[in-house]
Amino acid sequence: MNRRTFLATTFIGSVTAGISSAAAAAERYFPVKVDQTLFETINRVKVPGKKSPLEMSHAPVITAPKSVKAGETFTVEVSIGENVHPMGPAHWIEYIELAIGNEPAGRIEFRSRGFMKPKATFTVALPKEMAPSGKATLVAFQRCNLHGLWESTLDITVL
Repeated sequence: MNRRTFLATTFIGSVTAGISSAAAAAERYFPVKVDQTLFETINRVKVPGKKSPLEMSHAPVITAPKSVKAGETFTVEVSIGENVHPMGPAHWIEYIELAIGNEPAGRIEFRSRGFMKPKATFTVALPKEMAPSGKATLVAFQRCNLHGLWESTLDITVL
């Protein structure tokens, strides 16, 4: 075998090995196939009494008092899913956001590394002007890298 044939064969072999190892690595690190329709809109629980497994592990769960006094602080906890969402290098929650009506109240960002339970606690005080009708709506958002943006709401009474 001459030098030119040897170099060409080695180059082609290296490229082929690189492509196949990159494909194998993608399958190993991203084994879950992504449903692209989940990224087209904001996802919400369709039937509250009959949640799918995807809804049970992705819809934010808001824990807050049923009624609060105007101007006094209270705690709002947002966890991801009734069945806590798994966090790992290939599937994670990017962030949790809390809004009061249309006003942003807070945001917590997560890293793709680490095995944690995605949960955020916010301390909030609602002035009477935020709830002229006596009610305020807490809105929680979360974004999953494989399953898109999810939203849940909770109405509370402001005294």
